[in-house]
Formats: sequence, structure tokens, C-alpha cells
Amino acid sequence: MLYDFLIRGAKVVDGSGNPWFYGDVAVHQDRIAAISPAGQISPTSARQTIEADGLVLAPGFIDILSHSIAPLMRDGRCLSKITQGVTTEIMGEAWTPAPFGGKVAPRTLAPYVPEAWQQKMQGWRRMGDWLGAMQEAGVSPNIGAFLGGGTLREYACGMRMGKASPEELQTMRQVMQEAMQDGAFGVSYALIYPPDDYADTDEIVEVCRVVAEYGGVYITHLRSESDRLLEALEEALEIGQQAHLPVHIYHLKASRPENWPKMPEVLKRINQARRSGQDVTADVYPYTASGTGLSAMLPGWVFEGGQVYERLRDPTLRERIRAELQGPSPEVDTRSRAEHVMPVGFQKPENQIYVGRRLSEIAQMRGQDWLECIFDLLVSEEQRIGTLYFTMSEDNLRLQYREPWTMVSTDAGGFDPAWAQTYGPVHPRGYGSYPRVLRRYVREEGLLTLEEAIRKMTSLPANRLGLFDRGRIQMGARADLVLFDPQSITDHATFEEPHRLSTGILRVWVNGQPVLKDGQHTGATPGRIVRGPGYRAPAKPS
Repeated sequence: MLYDFLIRGAKVVDGSGNPWFYGDVAVHQDRIAAISPAGQISPTSARQTIEADGLVLAPGFIDILSHSIAPLMRDGRCLSKITQGVTTEIMGEAWTPAPFGGKVAPRTLAPYVPEAWQQKMQGWRRMGDWLGAMQEAGVSPNIGAFLGGGTLREYACGMRMGKASPEELQTMRQVMQEAMQDGAFGVSYALIYPPDDYADTDEIVEVCRVVAEYGGVYITHLRSESDRLLEALEEALEIGQQAHLPVHIYHLKASRPENWPKMPEVLKRINQARRSGQDVTADVYPYTASGTGLSAMLPGWVFEGGQVYERLRDPTLRERIRAELQGPSPEVDTRSRAEHVMPVGFQKPENQIYVGRRLSEIAQMRGQDWLECIFDLLVSEEQRIGTLYFTMSEDNLRLQYREPWTMVSTDAGGFDPAWAQTYGPVHPRGYGSYPRVLRRYVREEGLLTLEEAIRKMTSLPANRLGLFDRGRIQMGARADLVLFDPQSITDHATFEEPHRLSTGILRVWVNGQPVLKDGQHTGATPGRIVRGPGYRAPAKPS
């Protein structure tokens, strides 16, 4: 066999957690075709030879929590992820653009998304329609998804609160079954956002029973990450137990200082569940600020029926919202101090002066108390207003990453600074998560070994998803590969200057095709759809 290319003399970190070794790795078409000790594969056996000279060769990183749905419609190169070494993007937290139908209302995507995609979305009746359209358009990373639980709920019930009827539940089961057959990895709920948080435990269990039939996973943003964190964790474990399927927790965290002491108990409880035989995992991004909408501060009932801005204009309802935000309320989980909140996603020209300022400062500039400021800004923008919340603990991050069942994620999309900075700041995790872990927690602090960090980025998420031919350097595995310098790999994105690409990743291959060479994107779009175990290939016409 004449190999397509050969990487010689690399420090091979195979993704399993095994110690690194110096080796040669040869690729033929889209597969790893040979692995040997360094110097044992002749350069004459390959069309191209790359001398690694001790650089680290690892499997491509798998982002189990990606928000690249809209960015990939704008730019299939996914530059800020590829330059981190990400070769597979798994999307679908809460929302997916397909299936469109039922009671799903048309949705306006980010302003950078071409209008043509808005029209295409309304023709996607199944999940496979969306993923197929993305692959056809051309994407650099592999793509896959969970079915958004909020999309599923809206499909059957619209934005109505309350229990689903038997007929609505049957609709959800049917749509879930079709999604699993299209290759969904499971169902994903974000239980602090409407309409996801309108679904009770019993409803989620019923949906998850369908997921379990196809070998899928229940993946969840817990119903609380602050005051009721422990109770929310118990709900997630109960859903897994009742529906008999694995549970994965998105971006595990304890939010706000008064809740930071709960994290050791959370970790203890998950380890206890694992010892008892329950399959539970989680992902963590390496920053102490989260990112979501300013609208997430509001109680869930405000969003019912899609009338959020009308309600915010009603003085009587404003007072009700204020009372819930000021006093103890089990319905409000994202309460934060004004000095910890930084809105950045303003779109109207008159609000650009507030970008990157803390909410406490904005309120002072406007001569308002901070709650009135939230209400008026949301009414002014009539959109969620992307916001950073500085509410997490660095000590907890270190505790979480020490656990063998936690993996690395970004909770972000892939951007190119050339166009993305035009639309304002974003969370730096979209540019720096994986290099940040390798720089900070491996090279500088020694919290993780290189092998363990790479495992958390590769085979661990691959195993969680059932992608046993990715996330590892082994014979026959897909040739998703990353070559980097462990001494120079660095994240440059900050909260003040987020649109800065990471460096130190020198080469990236997806399905055996080079997408990054000498740190520069090649323009190639060899990404494919990756699918869950329930996938059923469409029958070919006779």
C-alpha cells in the first residue's frame, strides 16, 4: 500500500490515556493505516512525509458541547475551532433548527447568518435534513447533534406552560424516534430556559425511554446550577434511572459564591452513582464566567407564548418580575449580582456604549436601578442580549477536571475574527478552550498530565457518543489528527479581546484531509456527519 501521508517521529498521545511514545503514523484515504515505533516506516512508502521532530500527535478533539449551528451557516471553515484542534462538533443544546414543523415558530438566527439559510430551515422536516444540508454546503469539522429538547417540546406544545397531553407526548415520542433514526445521539434539555423548563421530570423520562431504545444518551443543562444544584442533579440521575440510559451533564458548575461549597458534594454524589453502576459523565469549559442571554435572568413564565417583550412593557407584570428577582423564588435560578453581569451582545447603535461594561455600571450610567435597567435594555433590543456572568470558582474548576469522567468542551461556536468581530464580543471559550487546558492545567500547573488532558478531549467524548472509530490513534480509526507543540500551544482570547485565535496547533487533518497547515486554514471542508447508534440509513429507491 502506498500511504497518502506519513507523520514520522511524533510524540504520539493516542487518546486512551496511555503514556506517550515516539512513533510513526501513516494514513491511507480517511483511515489510520499503520502505526509503528519511530523510524520504522520508510518515507518511500508514502506520497508525502511530515517530519514531526517530537511534536505531539493526538486524535482530533471532539467538542461535545458546540454552538456552531449558526456560525457554520456563515462559514463552514469553523476557524476558531479548527485552530484549537477541534475536528468534531456536536451540537444541539436545547435547540436544533430541525425538525421544523408542528408548533415550532420561525426563528431569527444570528445577524451574520445569510438569509438563504433562514428560508432553508423551514423546509427541514427531520434532523437529517439539516445535517445533510450542512455537509452538502461544506464544513471543515465533522458534525453531529442531539435533538434539542426545547425544539421537541415546542414542536408538540408550542410555548405553552404546563403538562403535555397524551397526544402531545405521543407526538414527542414520534419526533424523537425519527431523530434517533436520523442519527441523533440522544436528547438534550437546557432546563433553565423556556420551553425546556416547562417539561417536568415525567415528560422527560417518557422522551428518554425512546432514546434508550436506540442506545442514546440523556444530556442536560441541569434545572439549577446554583441554589437548587443538588436537587437538580438528583433529578438528572432519576431520569437516567427511570429511563435506563446514560446521563451526561453539560458544563458542570456551581454558580455564585454562596453555592461554590456545593461542588465537592456534587462530585461525591456523581462518584457514588457511578460506583452503584449508573453511567454518568459531565463536561467542563476552562473559564470562571458563563455566557448566555441577559433574558436568562427572567422567570420562565415571562416567556410563555413568546410574549416576553410585551410583558416587560406592562408595569404590573414588571413589578411581579421584580418581586421574584429580589426575593427568594424557586422559579428563578439565574439571579446574579449586578457587578458580576456583563452584557456584550447589543445590536442597536444607541446601546453600543454599554458593550463590555458591568450591569452595575450601565445602571449607574442610565440613572436606574439594575432591575429596571435589565427590563429596559431587553425591551430596547427585543433580543436576548448575549451576556457574560462572572459567577464561578477557579478552585472548583480544578476539582472538576481531576475527575476521570469529566471532559473538555467549549459551549461555543466557531468563528473567524475577520467577520465575527464586526458583530461584537463573544465569550473567549470559542477561541481558546482546548489550548487553555493544555497551557494552563498541563504545562503551567501540572494539574493534568498531557495524556489525561488529551483523553478528556478525545476518546472520553468519543466513547460517550459511541464513536469508537474516532477520538483515538489506532489502526483503522478515522484519520482525525492534530499535530501541536506542547511548549508553545497557547490561548490568546480574553474577555476584553475575545476574537483572537489560539496558536501552537500546527497541523489538523479531518478524515485524512489537511484543514490546517503551518497554523493556517487550507480552506478544505472534508467534514462528515457523525451519527448515534440508532441511525437507520434511508432506503434506496428501487
